Amino acid sequence: MIPFGGILIAAVVFAGLLLLSRYFALWLRCYVSGAWIRFPTLIAMSLRNVNPALVVQCRVMGVQAGATDFPTRAIEAHYLAGGDVHRVTLALIAAHRAGIKLHWTTAVAIDLAGRDILEAVQISVSPKVISCPDPAAGRGDTLDGVAMDGIQLKVRVRVTVRTKLSQLIGGATEPTVIARVGEGIVAAIGSCATYKDALTD
Repeated sequence: MIPFGGILIAAVVFAGLLLLSRYFALWLRCYVSGAWIRFPTLIAMSLRNVNPALVVQCRVMGVQAGATDFPTRAIEAHYLAGGDVHRVTLALIAAHRAGIKLHWTTAVAIDLAGRDILEAVQISVSPKVISCPDPAAGRGDTLDGVAMDGIQLKVRVRVTVRTKLSQLIGGATEPTVIARVGEGIVAAIGSCATYKDALTD
């Protein structure tokens, strides 16, 4: 009969092997892909409440895409700060492939500011067309302006926008752009002597 102490030791050893096998699989994935992360570092991530699998995934994605700006400690720090590490990684990869200069620190700052960094990169690559006014806002589907002759004009506008990543933090959001364009158009119509002048412009 196997003593209870022997069973307990065997159970602890088995659990330890299972735990180590998980980290070994992550380490092996890093090693094979060239995204080097030391084995003790993977274990330390869990002790710091960082998801090592997510960090490994982001490192591997970045290295395989040819982007080099993916330091492990920086990924951990952004994760602990509550940032969207995976989305930042995708944004950096998209910027790298499009030939856009975007550093990790800039991408992280944009993400922590509450802006969608991946969408910003996509709009920087392919300009986005937005409708003014926005029908989804529930404020009608036209901009209404009255010329000096008292005739009202109803206008719909489509605006093409491109993101400038260096000015994204503190810059205008899409609703702000729509509001400013709308205000400008209504003011322009109101400054026209007749509605015909507005149509000419």
